[in-house]
Amino acid sequence: KMSMLSRAVCGVRKKCLIINFPGSKKAVGECLNVVIDCVPHALALLRDNTVSVSATHQALQASVTSKVDVSRVARRARESVFPMVDVEESIRIVRKIVLQSIPSVSPSDRTEEVSIQQALGRVIVRPVTATCSLPPFRASVKDGYAAISTDGRGPREVISVMVAGSQPLSGGVLEPGQCARVNTGAPVPPGADCVVQVEDTRVLQETDDGREELKIEVLVAPTIGQDIREIGSDVKEGDVVLQVTQAPLTSSQVGLLASVGIVSLPVVRLPRVAVLSTGNELRPPGHKLEAGQIWDSNKIMLLCLFKEHGFPTVDLGIARDEPNETLAKLQEGIACADVIVTTGSVSMGERDLLKQVLKEDLNAEIHFGRVNLKPGKPTTFASCEGPDKRTILFFCLPGNPVSASVTCQLYVLPTLRQLSGHAQPEGQIVKAQIQSELKLDPRVEFKRGIYRAGSTETPAS
Repeated sequence: KMSMLSRAVCGVRKKCLIINFPGSKKAVGECLNVVIDCVPHALALLRDNTVSVSATHQALQASVTSKVDVSRVARRARESVFPMVDVEESIRIVRKIVLQSIPSVSPSDRTEEVSIQQALGRVIVRPVTATCSLPPFRASVKDGYAAISTDGRGPREVISVMVAGSQPLSGGVLEPGQCARVNTGAPVPPGADCVVQVEDTRVLQETDDGREELKIEVLVAPTIGQDIREIGSDVKEGDVVLQVTQAPLTSSQVGLLASVGIVSLPVVRLPRVAVLSTGNELRPPGHKLEAGQIWDSNKIMLLCLFKEHGFPTVDLGIARDEPNETLAKLQEGIACADVIVTTGSVSMGERDLLKQVLKEDLNAEIHFGRVNLKPGKPTTFASCEGPDKRTILFFCLPGNPVSASVTCQLYVLPTLRQLSGHAQPEGQIVKAQIQSELKLDPRVEFKRGIYRAGSTETPAS
């Protein structure tokens, strides 16, 4: 079936699934046969039909078999086989592995072209040059009158009016003894070499209805070039306006790009992060709870945190504490994400099987499985080879919401920034003076608190 080579296109607009097939009837039939089985599931996803989506996922997961055997409970490990790693060493390990993972992505997939409307916070990959001069015409700095400096003080005939948006030649060419009324930012007509601010003039003659000025008097002798921005005085066409600094673009820099005619530019592609919660006791928010169940708060917290920082996300749902289901969810994440973040199933419980699934089923390398940290001791970091030889990174965080939040801020967010091209991916550290006594653990410990700067209060840890 060669019709698949016709580069068919599929996309989504709001809740509408759009599939573009080739032109021939034979090719349409062949392509339709390929996608028809997937269309109901795609529509269920668009309509947020969780019952249908879950049923499809369970059917797919039924065919996935893990090598992990959790039936022999009495023979499970009583002590962790993973050495305790200091916090600083764990951060160093993460940075090293992340740096090594970047070349695993093909150069064409590391960058993407975005419009300037989507450029805020992104990292450019090459210097940006101006496509035009700024200003692109001779512009008035003030409200007043464009004039000829050699005329000095004295009367002027007002021959035209130039406002912002006027054509530069619409006001005619000034001759000695003439001037044109101009607004700030308006083009200066040919022949003028200065602008006299309105405060340094007075009206000598006007129309009977007072709507037009016919003649004014310049009270202060102007100088050549006074209050005129010449073409390219700010930026010349071809000038480099932004260098590659590995720092995220700011709002003022995006505004600069717009002012010199940039409509799109290449930036470092943002990593896609998938989030998975694990645990038999978890239910999605809004679902009825049975005895012994709780609502899953970790996943929505982490998804919102990543979206807050501008990273694209994938919701992998909730995996029960079963090897096959956990493996299926991880494989789903590997197929669509660069970083997979899980919560739960990393401690010493008989159903804490995530590390085993990573190692035995996915042949992942576990770089550390315990950190001398409070909260967050069982935090695990691993990597494996994914599609197209890409390196997939796994951050397996504790199930406790506070632990998950702390370790995500400590490890995951800096990693996502590093993958996005940031030269300084770590969060800002602010020194503060505590107002009450703190009892700290011998381990590195993160405490929740309120940071006060003047009258402003900010949650801090």
